[in-house]
Amino acid sequence: MSETIIVIPERYRGPPQSGNGGYVCGVLSGLLTDGRFDLAGGRAAEVTLRAPVPLDQEIAVRRSADTLTAHHGEKLIAEAALAPLEMDIPKPASFEQALAARDRSPSLKVGFHSWLNAERTGFHPICFCCGAELAPDQGLHVYAADIAGRNQVAAAWTCHSTFADADGRVPPEIICAALDCPGQFAWLAAGTRTGLLGRLTARVERRVRAGEPCVVIGWTMGQEGRKFFAGTALFDAQGTPCAYAKAVWIGRQA
Repeated sequence: MSETIIVIPERYRGPPQSGNGGYVCGVLSGLLTDGRFDLAGGRAAEVTLRAPVPLDQEIAVRRSADTLTAHHGEKLIAEAALAPLEMDIPKPASFEQALAARDRSPSLKVGFHSWLNAERTGFHPICFCCGAELAPDQGLHVYAADIAGRNQVAAAWTCHSTFADADGRVPPEIICAALDCPGQFAWLAAGTRTGLLGRLTARVERRVRAGEPCVVIGWTMGQEGRKFFAGTALFDAQGTPCAYAKAVWIGRQA
């Protein structure tokens, strides 16, 4: 068994005191697959989050064969293993359609079920993925909104250059972060507010570039008890799917 120490910086938060689920899953997926987010045979890293991920603190990631576990002290934070990922991906709204719908996004509505208080902007005002109160170079600003006549939410998204690598490409863990919140917003559009992300299984077929117009969509995929399933996908300007994920959101306590 090998061990690696990682730290999730505070800028990659989801809820105020814990890491953005998509970003954390992307980091752990990269460690499990040695950075190969497009494994042969339709396989992907399936990351299950067991507890809120602490920010700016050491997390021990232990690898044994084809599995990972992440621990903060004695607490199990997350587990990762390889799993098949096959999905029927809907045709996305266009960039123009998603942009026109942006103002309807829960991200931009003052006091909309805010995690903080009714005077703040949006559902998760400071979330790395969808937070509206962050500066352009501090978050991804993925503002997913319901698209009329489609069973999906969509966000017109262009990644800021600060998150790109030296070649201008968006790292897989940032793409996984962009694939996070639209799944929850799909359930919001269907009338259900879920709790936290419980599991994410993601593949990145092509890394988009900073400044490239993209569309991120989310759609519901059924429910089992307190588990709410959602799909998300990232498309380039030509409508070609570049990355996709299946998420399990955990229902809120009554």
